[in-house]
Amino acid sequence: MTPSSPSRVVVVGASAGGVEALIRFVAALPADLDAVVLVVLHMPARAPSALASILARHGRLPTRTAAGDELLVPGRVLVAPPDHHLVVTGPESAASVRGPRENGHRPSIDALFRTAAVQLRERVVAVVLSGSDDDGTAGALAVREGGGNVLAQSEDDAIYSVMPSSAERVVGADAVTTAEKLGLEVVRLSGRAVHVHEGHDPSRITTEEAHMDADRAGAVLAPPAGPPSGFVCPDCSGALFVISEQPVFRFRCRIGHGWTADSLVAQQDVTVETALWTAVRTLQEKAELAERLAQRAADEARPVTAERFHESAREAHESARVLRDLLANLPLNGEVADDADVS
Repeated sequence: MTPSSPSRVVVVGASAGGVEALIRFVAALPADLDAVVLVVLHMPARAPSALASILARHGRLPTRTAAGDELLVPGRVLVAPPDHHLVVTGPESAASVRGPRENGHRPSIDALFRTAAVQLRERVVAVVLSGSDDDGTAGALAVREGGGNVLAQSEDDAIYSVMPSSAERVVGADAVTTAEKLGLEVVRLSGRAVHVHEGHDPSRITTEEAHMDADRAGAVLAPPAGPPSGFVCPDCSGALFVISEQPVFRFRCRIGHGWTADSLVAQQDVTVETALWTAVRTLQEKAELAERLAQRAADEARPVTAERFHESAREAHESARVLRDLLANLPLNGEVADDADVS
């Protein structure tokens, strides 16, 4: 790209409540937009997604799901496929890859934002839409580091405002407004020249993370980028290393799975719930087995043994009841994306 090229690459991230915001955002984009738009919506790995066709019906730009290697063509919208990251691989190219999950997500908003920032720097416009966690904040930091623009949906316009509010608070935003007006802001920015400035080179850690996101050979199992955290990766049970403490507390394992502290806590909630339900199941099975043994002992005229097994069954049932009561009141912070809207 020449220093004054007008061509922009717009990277858009959405999660819970994001389908409605995406529809309004793309509807505001004109057919002659001098930018390519790359979209990530967090969704279940095995869920078929009709997001591309939905956006195509509501917008003026040709829209489809990315598949393999792609060229960055202005006036097009590319949507990340389920269970694949959409990443920028060069000045004029992108790809869908099955790199390591970030915050438990694949596709990942941060992976798209970070790889775009490393490859395109000042050409990037990052748009953070509705979501109920802090996904996108680390990627928006990389975009800001590279000299790109960051836009966020306003709190009163987003169905779930945590994600855009986090990006605005931590990174700062060039515009905070409704999804429709963010589309108009993209139009305005796409008509302005891109000026390359000194000092916008991505950091070594940002570049290394982008290589992990893009699943580049040698990026996974590279030497850790930070000190050990003492925590374990929920995805692979490997050691987590501290990537940064400020402004976002983040970790990665040697496989490349990435976590913010908030997302790690949310995933640990899920892990705790799973462990508790496993304990409930085990206690119920223990109670049923003890009752069978008690009946057998009673049939064989061994009353003392039968009573011992009955007591064991009562204790197991009571322990299972206590755990069920705990589970009924267990607060979970995990985010559930609304992919039901796009299937």
